[in-house]
Amino acid sequence: MQESQNIEFKQTWRDEYLKWISGFANADGGVLVIGRDDMGKVIGVKDAKKLMQDLPNKVRDILGLVVEVNRKEQAGAQYLEIFVEPCANPVSYKGRYYRRSGSTLQELKGASLDHFILHKQGKHWDSVTIPDLDEDSLSDATIKLFKSQAAKSGRMPKNILAETKVDLLRSLNLTENDQYNRAASLLFADKPESWTPGAWVKIGFFVTDDDLRYQDEVHGSLIEQVGKVMDLLLTKYLKAYIHYEGIQRIERFLFPEEALREAVLNAIIHKDYSSGVPIQISVYDDKMVIWNSGQLPEQWTLEDLCGKHPSSPFNPIVANAFFRAGFIESWGRGIEKIRTASKHHEIKEVTFDTRLSGMMVTFLANPAHIPNPNPSQPKSGTQSAPVEAPVEAPVELSPTESKILSALANKALSTKELLHALGYTQKTGNYKQAIERLFEHQLIEYTIPEKPNSRLQKYRLTEKGRNLL
Repeated sequence: MQESQNIEFKQTWRDEYLKWISGFANADGGVLVIGRDDMGKVIGVKDAKKLMQDLPNKVRDILGLVVEVNRKEQAGAQYLEIFVEPCANPVSYKGRYYRRSGSTLQELKGASLDHFILHKQGKHWDSVTIPDLDEDSLSDATIKLFKSQAAKSGRMPKNILAETKVDLLRSLNLTENDQYNRAASLLFADKPESWTPGAWVKIGFFVTDDDLRYQDEVHGSLIEQVGKVMDLLLTKYLKAYIHYEGIQRIERFLFPEEALREAVLNAIIHKDYSSGVPIQISVYDDKMVIWNSGQLPEQWTLEDLCGKHPSSPFNPIVANAFFRAGFIESWGRGIEKIRTASKHHEIKEVTFDTRLSGMMVTFLANPAHIPNPNPSQPKSGTQSAPVEAPVEAPVELSPTESKILSALANKALSTKELLHALGYTQKTGNYKQAIERLFEHQLIEYTIPEKPNSRLQKYRLTEKGRNLL
């Protein structure tokens, strides 16, 4: 047996394990086994009979839950299985809320706790009403733009589009008990930041990570932000490469416009707006990085995201409005469209990363397509001359960083194994800094990248790290 989303092993009983029971109740339910070690081997538990009688009462009195406790025996050793059903209402332990995620127990705080409680109520963040948001705060011009787009898409009946502003917004699920919700402010308010800080987009052009040359901010309703962002990217930030077909001059952007638009839409629609942090788009000569504070649906991995998957928007009311306006589809095909467009454009595979408290999407240009960086040297009149990929400056390693790479030369190591190989008894500031820098330069990676906090996690060399070593 192995631990999983629904199974947890403990060698002995401690009252603090009530956290795990509340965590199962707040998730999909599960079984807490007392008397097995971490590998699932039965080692037995003392006073199994007494615990079987005491635990149901303790769980009921402290957590308000009714659980089933069974006593089992294997090879003469007795152990207990505590069966926990999922609970429709949030369950707290000493005023704190826990939730089972994968094979770990997570304490819910801040925005995560808010989302959890809303989910238990059958709501999402964008469905919460704003008492001081009134009809006058919503832009007639933006609503007119929405109607125009929705009429073209054919995804809303004409009679609804002809209704009053109030009736139209009600049909889009933007009201509840005669109050407008957060989605209404994001979609149609001229200044959604008045109610939701960080509801804007920041764009910057970088020569290197620490050399910002110029930047812009995109404000306004989400319906308008998509067009504004794309206009800025295509007219100010992105370079194009040129070739000729006969006498016709053909200009082509480094990245496919369709894929960029899909990535921008995903960032705006799926962002966690409770974070208060704007969407950030970093443009370089040879790449573009789009980051937003959105998270994958629970239990999803990057592999799930990049494969065939159902549509599961973080902000479903916002997503519905974008669907009605014809901006997106409702089948969860956005990622596939990005990858397909990138493949046809002959650029490297687009990468997705969720390690930095959000979703980061990175586009890498085809080195042969990068425009001539020296304008004093004109391009060929018949075709664009291939440009060699920029030579990356060598990474200068500290002694600790060199030791880490050497320790990982032959096999992947867990944190404990790596510390032992370095002669450390615990993580030091120098060790942490070295690990962060090796990740930054893509010299090492996780063996389970989709679950950074997994107890089975290990470090290993990347191809780049192996070549450097």
